[in-house]
Amino acid sequence: MGGSESSKGVVLGRLVECIKDISGLPECQNFCRRVYGNLVRRVKLLSPLFEELKDSDESLSDEQLESFESLLVALDSAKTLLKAVNQGSKLYQALRRNDTADKFQKVTEKIEAVLSEIPYYKLEISEEVREQIELVHAQFKRAKAQTEFADIQLDMDMAMAQKEKDPDPALLKRLSEKLHLRTINDLRKESSELHELLITSGGELGDSFEMITSLLSKLRDCVLKENPKVDASECDKLTVKHRSPVIPDDFRCPISLELMKDPVIVSTGQTYERSCIQKWLDAGHKTCPKTQQTLVHTALTPNYVLKSLIALWCESNGIELPKKQGSCRTKKCCGSSNSDCDRTAISALLDKLASNNIEQQRAAAGELRLLAKRNADNRVCIAEAGAIPPLVDLLSSSDPRTQEHAVTALLNLSINESNKGTIVNAGAIPDIVDVLKSGSMEARENAAATLFSLSVLDENRVQIGAAGAIPALIKLLCEGTPRGKKDAATAIFNLSIYQGNKARAVKAGIVGPLIQFLKDAGGGMVDEALAILAILASHHEGRVAIGHAGPIPILVEVIRTGSPRNRENAATVLWSLCTGDPLLLKLAKEHGAETALQELSENGTDRAKRKAGSILELLQRMKEDDNLRNS
Repeated sequence: MGGSESSKGVVLGRLVECIKDISGLPECQNFCRRVYGNLVRRVKLLSPLFEELKDSDESLSDEQLESFESLLVALDSAKTLLKAVNQGSKLYQALRRNDTADKFQKVTEKIEAVLSEIPYYKLEISEEVREQIELVHAQFKRAKAQTEFADIQLDMDMAMAQKEKDPDPALLKRLSEKLHLRTINDLRKESSELHELLITSGGELGDSFEMITSLLSKLRDCVLKENPKVDASECDKLTVKHRSPVIPDDFRCPISLELMKDPVIVSTGQTYERSCIQKWLDAGHKTCPKTQQTLVHTALTPNYVLKSLIALWCESNGIELPKKQGSCRTKKCCGSSNSDCDRTAISALLDKLASNNIEQQRAAAGELRLLAKRNADNRVCIAEAGAIPPLVDLLSSSDPRTQEHAVTALLNLSINESNKGTIVNAGAIPDIVDVLKSGSMEARENAAATLFSLSVLDENRVQIGAAGAIPALIKLLCEGTPRGKKDAATAIFNLSIYQGNKARAVKAGIVGPLIQFLKDAGGGMVDEALAILAILASHHEGRVAIGHAGPIPILVEVIRTGSPRNRENAATVLWSLCTGDPLLLKLAKEHGAETALQELSENGTDRAKRKAGSILELLQRMKEDDNLRNS
């Protein structure tokens, strides 16, 4: 039985539209150019088939319609891939070109497989169209993305550019041409794309981040020296820079790669330009962009030593150090026309917060939430305008959306260190804990993140723990979204620095879920689980609870195969458990801990080496005691 005319029209219309979209995609401007162009050209050649079928009166069988629907799915996948490879960081794409080649190969094979199932001989199409489709099908069959992607020179150049401190200028020139990073504008755009990638990836770039920033820095220096293919106006802009010496890598922000004007240190010891790292933190990230380590706190400490060195370098090289933009620190500043924040607008929003109209309260809280997220000046101005107490009041709102806006606005305001005290003094902690217990999922997640932010201050950890936050955080840890689980974990970790909260966490049943996270490596919570276990293991009740949860096999496995930080934390937990407990020590030995610890004592972090050495001494002592008993 044939398919309906309406089904035929819809499917063929969508195929024609999809092919039209692919045919109209812009030319590829990176190393994918060849395979990208080949795929677009082959898909474009399919168009006459569907145009002819669309205009014909012939009905299509259910089998034919099903084949065309499958082809539509395959072409949609091709369109998504083509769009993805022609945007974003070109250097990141180049580093991942093998993955991209695999994706092109899968899409090509998918289209070829569907084309194989279409019975062209049953379709009422012209001989000319039939021959063209058979030709295209043959091209898809022969196409090998890996071969089309093969570029030995690019592979060698990328490897050498990463390996060598001062690569051959000819090599860098080839890379800039191949990747279409020929001008300063190209490199500025690439830097911006990299920055955006870093923000959207949540810091999950791993080693790629340092590789890309290093390559981008080398390409930038090369382009400044060679200055190829820039117009006269751009040459004028680059005249000073062209004569300027190369900026030392230590003076560049790892995020923007620009000379730092206001360097600050984060809790991992890495230094960034204040505005860049602040944007990273404002986006809700809690990791160091360069090392991917969790930030213990979000305080930014001015790096005065580096700032002085940069100033001396600029002076000795005749370069004017860029001036810091004035920041909003006083009420007078907030009222000025040059300020980034608008006191009049903020005042109007406060009036709406104080109204009894739920709609107005919701809208005002939402606007303050966005303003507080935008920049540091706004956070100061909003707090100085007196917005924190009414926002705390709205934490008890019966309207879920208003409650979400209020707790998120407080989260964003708490990024400013002085605002943390104002929030706590306004009596916010019990209300934030109530939101954590009974708010919407988004509100609960942001409440957890707020408690993490406030717990940076030692005195707040006691108060947050006493307010009953820990059981609610553990509940979110178990049932939240991936982001919510991480927010809960970081808050629990920070709170557990206070000894009394360790006992609260253990009594609330945190150990079981943490061990489960270790067993479920694909769940993405191993890092957080081990960090919390390591801190709980320093407490007597924590050690007992962890020991009863049967953690030895998984701890030994992490020591054997985990990341450097996880191996360190696993060794810390194992050392705490085995010290004074010969049964657990014997169990660790039975699970092959000795070999794993021997390797860790040679190749682990300094702390991991110490812990591994201590456990190996315990194992040696146990072995000697056994020999004495048996002699």
